[in-house]
Amino acid sequence: MDTSTVVRFTSHSSALLPRSAEDAGRAAASASASAERELARLRSRVRELSAELVRAQEAACRHVARELHDGVGAELTATRFALAGVETWLPADAPAQCSAALAVANRSLDAVCAATRQAVAELHAPALEAGIVGALAQWTGDFAARTQLRTSFVCAADVRLTRLSADAALAVFRVAQEALNNIAKHARAESADVRIETSRRHLTLIVSDDGVGVSRHAHRRNGHFGLSGMKARCAAFDGTLSVSARRGGQPLVQNPTQNPAQRGDGEGPRGTLVRARFAWDAMLADAQPAGGLRALQS
Repeated sequence: MDTSTVVRFTSHSSALLPRSAEDAGRAAASASASAERELARLRSRVRELSAELVRAQEAACRHVARELHDGVGAELTATRFALAGVETWLPADAPAQCSAALAVANRSLDAVCAATRQAVAELHAPALEAGIVGALAQWTGDFAARTQLRTSFVCAADVRLTRLSADAALAVFRVAQEALNNIAKHARAESADVRIETSRRHLTLIVSDDGVGVSRHAHRRNGHFGLSGMKARCAAFDGTLSVSARRGGQPLVQNPTQNPAQRGDGEGPRGTLVRARFAWDAMLADAQPAGGLRALQS
């Protein structure tokens, strides 16, 4: 009687190796897909938070504009009537200093009223019925007349500019507005240039001047020159903001290892370059006519 047992051996080594490689590939692909999903989720969250910040800023602007118009405006009007009354009641033989003081008060009141009107106009959402190109062309013209700076506006011929969503058009306008106001307040410049460039994926707003230039450490200070708000408006549309000093019309690459001659320190600053980039995909999503911004002004 044969009691031997036949044991069959199956070699798994040849099957295990390719299967392990296949599993590793699947795991790598899964990890990559998971990382991409997480990155997309984080980007989406950044857009949402930036949009919320921008909406809060616009709400604050509307509130301040109403307070200036209704509260401060009413007080300024009352002050004007009071000064007019004093001037009327002033005796003919009153000292000359009285008339001079009234004249100074009236001039100061005129300046305050003008500044208040300008502030209210800037705080309100702009009229964008003519599109972002028309709005910026008009605003840069008004800016030049008000500041006496030589100001130019150049825009790429791109039909997508006419299809921007209302929020996207407002974002571009506000960044340009803030950059120009910074030039007027801080740059001690003689000229300012605004340019809109377009590529397949991005709209780029460039604002430059020939003033004293940006501080070497300005980018480290939150809120400096309104940078936080400008960055939020760019981030809300998958964009970025960069601010750099310029020399000879070119961005200055600040490298502390360079000597002064290499950095061009002997020539002095030649202004500031603000470059705001926005993604077309985000700006054209859910586009609605710019006239919808009238609701923001109420």
